[in-house]
Amino acid sequence: MVRDGYYYGLGFMVVAILLGWLTRPAWGAIPLLLAAFFLWFFRDPDRTIPAEPGALVSPADGKITDTSMVTVDGQQRARISIFLNVFNVHVNRSPIAGVVREVRYQRGKYLNAMDEASAEQNEQNVVTVQGEDGQTVIFKQIAGLLARRIVFHPRIGDRLERGQRVGLIKFGSRTDVLCEPSAHLQVKVGDHVRGGASVLATLQPKGELSEAVHSSSAGRAR
Repeated sequence: MVRDGYYYGLGFMVVAILLGWLTRPAWGAIPLLLAAFFLWFFRDPDRTIPAEPGALVSPADGKITDTSMVTVDGQQRARISIFLNVFNVHVNRSPIAGVVREVRYQRGKYLNAMDEASAEQNEQNVVTVQGEDGQTVIFKQIAGLLARRIVFHPRIGDRLERGQRVGLIKFGSRTDVLCEPSAHLQVKVGDHVRGGASVLATLQPKGELSEAVHSSSAGRAR
């Protein structure tokens, strides 16, 4: 369980005991139910991390709501969007093994995470990880209507393992993963995924990608 679960859970248990003692026992039922909810909400189950080369795993539990091509800083990227409802596990994990190259926190709005505009306008944490094979993957922790706090623990320069726990978003939100357009997507809109366990795409090593582009260019030159 995430540490926050104990804070919320124990806090409401204390409130339930005080209400039951100072008033009537029945009045303690509501905070007791809230305590049970928070203990359940902040669960952090272990996951079996895929070991296949090039596997890009889901950074969160949720439902795939978009797979599309977008332009980021003048470069085309494949984007996979995942919506987390309040019943999903909210612990976030690193989609690949690599080194954190950038962490950028952006203040913004709290639009519904299902809204297309939320990807750019909402408050969010944008993390860039450079993989061992040269691929660079960006993933965003995006706040929603209910999510008002984003937590990310690693710092720039830290090394992450694929599927490693890196933080969480509280109470409903969205995560976006942006990777090279050459990635072979393994999911479609409507699929349900599990953080650290579900493979979203297979990345082509940077060296192989460069060779493929070179060979294609050489072929056209002939």
